Amino acid sequence: MAEERAVVRGSERRPIIDASLIGAPNPQDIIEVTLMLRHKAKLPAPTRVISREEYARRYGANPADVDQVERFAAANDLTVVEVDLARRTVVLSGTIGNLNEAFGTQMAIYQSPHGIFRGRTGELTVPANIAPLLVGVFGLDERPQAKPRLRRHVAGIGPKAAGDTSYTPPAVAKLYNYPAGTGAGQSVAIIELGGGFAVADLNSYFSSIGISPVPTVTAVAVDGAVNSPEGDPNGADGEVLLDIEVVGAIAPAARIFVYFAPNTDQGFLDAITTAVHDTVRKPSVVSISWGGAESTWTSQSLTAYDQAFQEAALLGVTICCASGDDGSTDGVSDGSSHVDFPASSPHVLACGGTRLESSSGKITKEVVWNQGAGNGASGGGVSETFPLPTFQTGAGVPVSVNSTHFLGRGVPDVSGDADPATGYQILVDGRSAVFGGTSAVAPLWAALVAILNQQLGSPVGFLNTALYGNAAATKSMRDITSGNNGAYTAKAGWDACTGLGSPNGTSLLTALKQGSPAKRKPVRSRAAIASRD
Repeated sequence: MAEERAVVRGSERRPIIDASLIGAPNPQDIIEVTLMLRHKAKLPAPTRVISREEYARRYGANPADVDQVERFAAANDLTVVEVDLARRTVVLSGTIGNLNEAFGTQMAIYQSPHGIFRGRTGELTVPANIAPLLVGVFGLDERPQAKPRLRRHVAGIGPKAAGDTSYTPPAVAKLYNYPAGTGAGQSVAIIELGGGFAVADLNSYFSSIGISPVPTVTAVAVDGAVNSPEGDPNGADGEVLLDIEVVGAIAPAARIFVYFAPNTDQGFLDAITTAVHDTVRKPSVVSISWGGAESTWTSQSLTAYDQAFQEAALLGVTICCASGDDGSTDGVSDGSSHVDFPASSPHVLACGGTRLESSSGKITKEVVWNQGAGNGASGGGVSETFPLPTFQTGAGVPVSVNSTHFLGRGVPDVSGDADPATGYQILVDGRSAVFGGTSAVAPLWAALVAILNQQLGSPVGFLNTALYGNAAATKSMRDITSGNNGAYTAKAGWDACTGLGSPNGTSLLTALKQGSPAKRKPVRSRAAIASRD
């Protein structure tokens, strides 16, 4: 009698448009895959912060589910490499031939402008008793999943304007009236999917802007990826150094942990869950400056990542994500508008971009970042996947401009300086450069969160509920009312270009001191609802 099988929900992979099939992998090659399992119990709303230990005990994976997966592995000649109940992950290794049979797929080798990679198309299947246990299966397909959200300033790119200048990160923090503080006692996690940093660059950079002692920066390896500088400031190294130097220059006493992972859906997810559930380093804020259009992700990825961000909210960990650098299209040329993921998750702080002009240490003009002609603009819009979250119900988020007219999660939540023409002075691969992009805004906000956590004596955690639900916090934002990112135009209040605006850090701190975490409302998403099934 044939074994009854079922589809792994959300596992369908579409072909990559610019990739061509060039062959089949060796069926004897051994690879590893990550299975994410369902929660043991339904996650509560993040109205109070719980410890990582309590989370693992109450909401991690069910050992009985792990037992079933281990039996499935044994029946398919697969090896259980690792089990992590808190992260709800089981890592299996096996030959490509055995994994093809176990998951009902056929892996192939593809070539694209991004290189040669192993991939698959279609849905995955598993025995019917295993399918309900799984949130997703990651690692069979290793196509590049995300892009860094940064833009380097190059003379002659974009119109030359009178307000063009560049800033050190502390100068930007001062313009945004960040409160006094160094981030002492805080750990900041930075997710990187390539490149690396040289300690000599960090020492030289921080010394040049008067930061002493030099911030503590530690590389953490995930799925075999390590700190590996490429020597090209225009590549992933630029992203890595921009993130570290922005955080370190503004919150120099915070410990910075850089989680390096492969640029695949498996690597990205494993880096996030490793950081969120890290019981040794215990980051209170995570900065993510990589992403891709929502439409380029599998449904299982959208669900798994969003669940990880829900867990972060429960643990009091703030997730800051860049909203993208390609305006309302997010770089997709299908004529529709798109938002960037993971910024579109309703459980992260999505960070958009502005152009920041100043004189004598004060802001004179701030508008939506949009250099036009393909030279970069603040990502933003309305999700086609995640419905409008509770915290945005009074924010005036419009329906999508697409034909769906879906009333979805609005992106971004907040903003900050992102125009390369008013960008950040950094040092990368021994060379001085000026970078912008919403890649700079995620660490800019991560540094602010580290200072807020220090000053409050407890983590702000899921900041969105306070920003939208606390009138004083909302008023602490500098409303951006001029400019557009393509399909969406800035206006008074929240908009799909710069969200609630850029920060007045000291006013935000005051508002948070006056606010009560007990008044936070639960935040629900489609992924959250699906996780109960």
